Amino acid sequence: MQEKIELSFKDFLAAVQTAKLYGMGHPILKKALEKTFNSIQDVLSDRAEFTIGIIGDEIAFEKEVLFSLSKLAEVGVGYIKERGIERITFNRGIEFAELEKFVSLISIPKEDIKGSPQDHLLSMGVNNISIGKIGVSSNKPTQEEDSFIDIASPLTQIFNREAVDGIALKSSINNIINNLGGQYQQLLKLNTLKRYDLGTFTHIINTSVLSMYFSSKIGFPKDSILEIGLAALFHDIGKLYISRKIIRKPGQLSESEFSQIESHTVLGSTLLLQYVDTLGIMPVVVSFEHHLKYDLSGYPKLSFPRKPNIVSQIVSICDVYDALSARRTYKSDYPPDAIYNLMMRGRGTTYHPFLIDRFFQIVGVWPIGSIVALSDKRVAVVSEENQDDIFAPIVKVIYPEKKEALVDLKNNKDNLKIERYLNPWTEGKDFLHLLG
Repeated sequence: MQEKIELSFKDFLAAVQTAKLYGMGHPILKKALEKTFNSIQDVLSDRAEFTIGIIGDEIAFEKEVLFSLSKLAEVGVGYIKERGIERITFNRGIEFAELEKFVSLISIPKEDIKGSPQDHLLSMGVNNISIGKIGVSSNKPTQEEDSFIDIASPLTQIFNREAVDGIALKSSINNIINNLGGQYQQLLKLNTLKRYDLGTFTHIINTSVLSMYFSSKIGFPKDSILEIGLAALFHDIGKLYISRKIIRKPGQLSESEFSQIESHTVLGSTLLLQYVDTLGIMPVVVSFEHHLKYDLSGYPKLSFPRKPNIVSQIVSICDVYDALSARRTYKSDYPPDAIYNLMMRGRGTTYHPFLIDRFFQIVGVWPIGSIVALSDKRVAVVSEENQDDIFAPIVKVIYPEKKEALVDLKNNKDNLKIERYLNPWTEGKDFLHLLG
């Protein structure tokens, strides 16, 4: 593997130097890029990604310093270091055009790079190559945590009708996609167990991340997932114009109050129209449509009825699911099986039948991280879903502690099942310390 890594990066640096000598578009460069692309694909044939680090004047891969390559690549590495790049990650799914754009970024004068190199790369439409500094251990927020902070502030900026840095925002969402990778489930687990740790934008961010996770699992490409996450982030921005007393009212709304609630779709989409050049059109569409419902029985009423965009339908499912899951000062959270039953009543009316079926196949009836009581009186935490049997996940027994075991309920249906959900606010609270 190390030989493949060295070859791919050597080819990459050769392509950068060729671009410097001959310029972009030259036939010689095209051959160099093709060679580089093929060697990168060879590395990615049996791994999801690989990262090259530049430490001082040395090139490193994982724990190994590639001393022989470092000596041969001083000039090329110099171009990279001039741009403040210490880490380059190539992801499976990289396209030839993305590699070409990346080489172009390295070869142009550094003064021509707008913003950070990663932001500039993202603005060029490159989603499968990430670059930046090598992280160091500290008490500062992680990159994922920084990204969550960074995607919250634009909500306030748009509400105040201020300019939004679209490239930086897309970069933050892209970082969430890249950094979580196959660990979306771990984020969902965190959300399942820590609903009580609510911030101002928690629901919006949860909906955005859940929408990205869902769309990734049903086959959307990475650039579309980013667009979906962006649209989901702003889907409810119109509610910022509505009184909190109405939003949080526990009882039945008056006709006037409900009319104000309904207006948030139009208010939000009208506001977002002013940011189409920065954010694109999808946030406008989703803000307007996410309460239309699959059979168009929702709001706002349309003069020319048409089915909502599929992105609006994805965000709608994730929005409702997270809202029902969350505990608020003005409402209790619903147990997972009640959420499933409640949402499935809307199959074919509120929600697209295929989408709602796939959603629960993916997240399960009992989401990962749910604390559950088993029929044999043991307590367990859900650790993995069974998509072909959403009521019978794989669970890890946590009580009694001496009987800790991983149990696939699908294979034990005759004598073992989930009896009930243990809410971490109430019954499940006593078992939180056993989750690690």
